[in-house]
Amino acid sequence: MNCVNTTSRPAAFRRLLAALFLAAATLLHAAFPATNCVPSTPSLRYTNEINQEIPLSIHIVKIHRGSPDLRFCTTLGNGDQIGMGVVSDQVKALPHDLGQPLAAINGDFYEKNEKHDGRPRDLQIRLGELITSPSGHCCFWLTPDGQPRMTNIVSHFRVVWPNGKETFIGLNGLRDDSAAMLYTAAYGASTRNTSGTELVLERADAGPWLPLRPGLTYAARVREIHSSGDTPLTRDTVVLSLGPACAPPPEFRAGAALKIILETTPDLTGVDVALGGGPALVENGKASEWSGFFKLRHPRTAIGWNDESLFLVVVDGRQGDISIGMTFPELAAYLVKLGCKEAVNFDGGGSTTLWAYGMVKNSPSEGEERPAPNALVVLKKNTAND
Repeated sequence: MNCVNTTSRPAAFRRLLAALFLAAATLLHAAFPATNCVPSTPSLRYTNEINQEIPLSIHIVKIHRGSPDLRFCTTLGNGDQIGMGVVSDQVKALPHDLGQPLAAINGDFYEKNEKHDGRPRDLQIRLGELITSPSGHCCFWLTPDGQPRMTNIVSHFRVVWPNGKETFIGLNGLRDDSAAMLYTAAYGASTRNTSGTELVLERADAGPWLPLRPGLTYAARVREIHSSGDTPLTRDTVVLSLGPACAPPPEFRAGAALKIILETTPDLTGVDVALGGGPALVENGKASEWSGFFKLRHPRTAIGWNDESLFLVVVDGRQGDISIGMTFPELAAYLVKLGCKEAVNFDGGGSTTLWAYGMVKNSPSEGEERPAPNALVVLKKNTAND
């Protein structure tokens, strides 16, 4: 998001940081005329491309697809709950048993609201758990066998009442008066709604239950019915919140059984990793085209891939002595030149961050990392000796 952070460091200090960064970049450029590299693994390599004439500073992590020693995951800004946090802290919060983090970029755009700042704008799947529902923007995900994909995801999330009628639902979002929203503990301590009817649902049979996963159907039973909103969220229940204009059937009562269906198009059954973003930058090896607003230069974050490699790409911007950023057409053309057959944009501006080998590698446009709602992380899997 292109937001101004009124709490950023003073301009004089930022100019000093920019001068120091430029001096370091100049020394590195002398040693590496085309690119600046740091130690890498056989499966993953970080490069910083510097063009002093424009100027531009581009950070690339190239990952060998199909490497058995690597895995991907998404993070949340508030650990295991929706919220905001800098990418470096999100990486630190990952459980050790997932592996050693090697690289990460910031992820989706986010909603700004006093009730819940930092909800990802679109779909997120974290370690197989559905965190948020699709909302129609372009998304990135990995198939169960590890193949990268991008497209707009259509939600068919719905609840089936005892009388067979269905109501479409969202997941872990802000609920308006005419909508129905399902909440899990990933949303926080409570639903934070102040009106409507809220149903506390518990497991009804031996079938699947929490955490919620895409493509599955869940049998639930109503444990409690609340009419005052702000229902607490727990790890063993979900809450179905109905706006005042979206009431349950008249015969509804505690103990009633219902079904929760979490289908999507395309089918995401078995998917462990997904993040919203958009727009698509490269499709079938061709750069997308835009006009107007999309031709403004800003810091950018993107992910792209071809048959052999996957690329995490960050372009610094809004820093005249370091890097002026890229337009969408420039970024798309660069990704094609890099070899990408497909690529999608993530949140940019002050959110743009690339973390690798234990530190932030790019120069955030606000002088320091800005909190983000989520991130995409590459990890080296633990070995038996770790």
